[in-house]
Amino acid sequence: MLRDSHFSSSGINFEMKLKLEKKSARIELIPLIDIVFLLLVFFIYSMLSMVVYRGIPVVLPNAQTVEKEKGKPLHITIDEKGNIFVDKVLIARDMLLGCLKRKRAAYPQKIAIISGDRDSRYRVFVDVLDKVRLAGFQRISMEATPQTIED
Repeated sequence: MLRDSHFSSSGINFEMKLKLEKKSARIELIPLIDIVFLLLVFFIYSMLSMVVYRGIPVVLPNAQTVEKEKGKPLHITIDEKGNIFVDKVLIARDMLLGCLKRKRAAYPQKIAIISGDRDSRYRVFVDVLDKVRLAGFQRISMEATPQTIED
């Protein structure tokens, strides 16, 4: 767009033509890529720090020698009524050994973690432990919450 302007200074007329361009708004991609990358890194770190619990919620007993297992374990849970759950699925006591053998055949290196409610019966726990061993699991852990040491 051209605009004519006339300036008068001490009797002399100057004529100036200005060329004005209309610029459109631009979205810069480099800062946008940086923001997307930072969001991606944030979500990756937050997902890595999340622990996926595959058992049913029970009140665990306390122990001083608690360690975390690595890998994706098989969760066997005993609730306060003596019901047995394998990865949140209720299993009858007489069907437990067959279920555990199938899980062991599908994933031979899988770790078995037994979680028992602190009010559950000890004989149910021993029966489950025996069936886990009969199914062929080599690595078996018992789950407990860390005990705080009070002075």
